[in-house]
Amino acid sequence: MEKSKKYEIDMCSGSVFKKMLLFALPLMCSSVLQLLFNAADIVVVGRFAGDNALAAVGSTSSLINLLTNLFVGLSIGANVLVAQYYGAKKEKDLTETVHTAMLISIFSGVILTVIGIVAARQILTWMSAPPEVLELAVIYIRVYFLGMTSTMIYNFGSAILRAVGDTKRPLYYLLGAGIVNVVLNLIFVIFFDMGVAGVAAATAISQTISAFLVVRCLIKEQDGIHLELKELRIVKDKFIKIVQIGLPAGFQGIVFSLSNVVIQSAINSFGAIVVAGNSAASNIEGFIYMGMNAFYQATISFTSQNYGARQYKRINRILLVGELYAIIIGVVFGNLAVFFGEGLLSIYTKSPEAIAAGMLRLSMICAPYALCGMMDVLVGALRGIGYSVMPMIVSLIGACGLRLLWIATVFQIPEYHTQQTIYTSYPITWTVTMMVHAICFIWARRKIAKSEKDVN
Repeated sequence: MEKSKKYEIDMCSGSVFKKMLLFALPLMCSSVLQLLFNAADIVVVGRFAGDNALAAVGSTSSLINLLTNLFVGLSIGANVLVAQYYGAKKEKDLTETVHTAMLISIFSGVILTVIGIVAARQILTWMSAPPEVLELAVIYIRVYFLGMTSTMIYNFGSAILRAVGDTKRPLYYLLGAGIVNVVLNLIFVIFFDMGVAGVAAATAISQTISAFLVVRCLIKEQDGIHLELKELRIVKDKFIKIVQIGLPAGFQGIVFSLSNVVIQSAINSFGAIVVAGNSAASNIEGFIYMGMNAFYQATISFTSQNYGARQYKRINRILLVGELYAIIIGVVFGNLAVFFGEGLLSIYTKSPEAIAAGMLRLSMICAPYALCGMMDVLVGALRGIGYSVMPMIVSLIGACGLRLLWIATVFQIPEYHTQQTIYTSYPITWTVTMMVHAICFIWARRKIAKSEKDVN
């Protein structure tokens, strides 16, 4: 199996510490770019299309995440399976997985497009979208989801490239498409006065460009991840394995989105000023989370390849290195966000009360944010060795269920009905969930070691 030395990383030999960093840095840059480009959408529509247009775009983010999480989860399944076959040098299985995954991406995109166009109004109504922005929000969703097939193709294609250690080219494609997105935003909104439809159209077009580039990349590959369009088909056993790994991850994302709605409702009870400060702080947290999440993704790919290559002892080292990087990112950048919090929050709002509310969130969530990264890295290690349902159940009960229980019980006590009580639930649930994940990983590793001993 030939390797492209320029882009791919050999995950099964050499320094885990160095190679995981080289793998994760482009992922971090990609995530930050995505956040910046999304912010550009909001800035353009807010500055040049008015407050209602801004509210319409802003009110759809939770809906978009809710609808796409399931299918993005399937791309994780594709990533794990491709990495395992790549590490095991099973070229036939690898080729079948690539073609199955890319066809799943097309079907996923078509399904999401239909849902977005047909059900947008009803779902937004269920979400109590303000009447004055409902029509604009419906227009935005419908146009945005026209590009959903392209979004899914890019997600699955970049997941395949990540599985073989290539995180650079997806970054280049995202950068190029993102620049096009910003330019088209300005053209459509300022010169053609298209408002929310212009912003959505710019996004759909840029997503199509990134999808084209990633497909072109896979077609030009010469080894097992080479894509032959006429060979696209669903191979049953590969489809089942992708679903077994990816569906729990996607379902976990959906339930987390729903739980966040409940938590947001609790925060909303403190009024608009607190909501504004909370939203600004949450946006700042997003940049730190993406840094830690890059090592969650790195842990998945590195663990999967080494599991496929039967380099089981190396899996322990991968987990430890992933945890170390998550701790460094979480502690350093989390506390820097607190230290420079007032200045950062003032970018979003000039209200001293909102800044104070945002600082409260930053101090209680960003300071111990490393716990969240450590929890996620353990999930990545478990998924990399083929366990997906187990971490889903633990995460849903621990990080999600316990948090909702906290809101339903402790938060309801009059003397504890405070913002501090809501935010305290985060580090507590991260810690509990992380500890259970660690126990599950130790059990899974022992099971692998035992099966290996039995084989020998």
